[in-house]
Amino acid sequence: MKERPLAERSYYAPQGGLPKQTELMTDRAVFTEAYAVIPRGTMRDIVTSYLPFWNGTRAWVLARPLSGFAETFSQCIVEVAPGGGSDRPEPDAGAEAVIFVVEGQLTLTLDGTEHVMEPGGYAYLPPASDWKAQNRGDSAVRFHWIRKAYEPVDGLAAPEAFVTNETAIPPTPMPDTDGAWATTRFVDPTDMRHDMHVTIVTFQPGGLIPFAETHVMEHGLYVLEGKAVYRLNRDWVEVQAGDFMWLRAFCPQACYAGGPGPFRYLLYKDVNRHARLGLPDGLGGQRR
Repeated sequence: MKERPLAERSYYAPQGGLPKQTELMTDRAVFTEAYAVIPRGTMRDIVTSYLPFWNGTRAWVLARPLSGFAETFSQCIVEVAPGGGSDRPEPDAGAEAVIFVVEGQLTLTLDGTEHVMEPGGYAYLPPASDWKAQNRGDSAVRFHWIRKAYEPVDGLAAPEAFVTNETAIPPTPMPDTDGAWATTRFVDPTDMRHDMHVTIVTFQPGGLIPFAETHVMEHGLYVLEGKAVYRLNRDWVEVQAGDFMWLRAFCPQACYAGGPGPFRYLLYKDVNRHARLGLPDGLGGQRR
C-alpha cells in the first residue's frame, strides 16, 4: 500500500482552554484496574503541570508510575511557547526517552549538534544523554515525551541516540493484511539493547486487530489521527484523535477502524527483558 505524503498526515495536539459553563460534564473518561481512557476533551488549561528548569513550558501528564496505573513509563505532551525550552531537561540520568513532535518546530541539541524537528520528528535519547530543547519559532511547539528507567544488561551496551522523522521509515505491513494494518518501527525489534519500543501503528479503514491480544507488554496509546472502536479488557470504547489509552500488562485488546480515514496511534511498550521477580528477602532474591 502506497504511503501517504507528509502533507496528508495529521498529528493531533491539545490546545488547552476551558469548556463553557453551558457544556455538559459527561465525557468518555474511564479509569479501571486494567485500563484508562483519557479523552482529548480533558486536556484543558487547569490540568497542566509545570516542570523544573523548563521555561515557557507546560505539560499534560498522561501516564506516570503509580500504584494501580502505569508501572514502566511516564508520558506527557509538552507545550513550549516561542523562546521557551530547557538547557537541563532531564532530571534522571538513568532515564531513556523518546521525543515525538506533533506541532511546530523543536530545536533539539544533542551532543552539541542541532536538529530542527518538525511534525513526525522522532528522537531516541539513551540514559545520560546530553540534550537541550528550545522553541526558536513563532508559534508553540507540542511534542510527546516518553520516559523509562533504562534496564541495563551485563554484556550489552546502551543504544545510541538518533533523530529521524516517520516519513523516512516505510511502515511494515502486518502479515496477511494487505497493508490494512502496518507498523512504523524506529528501531530493529531484535536489537536487545532496547528495552522499550515507541512505534506508530496505522489502520486503513476497515483494518482491525482480529483477536484479543493478551500479552505481558504494558501499553500507552495516543491517537494521532482518525477514530476507531477499541477493545479494552471487557469493553468496547470509541476513541478519536487526541485520546490517550493506558493498558496494563495482560489487558485484552483489539481494534476496529471503521473509517472514513486512517486510524493512527503512537504506541509505547516495554520489551526485551526478563520479568523482574521481586522475591522477598530471605527467599532467594532481593527486593527491587
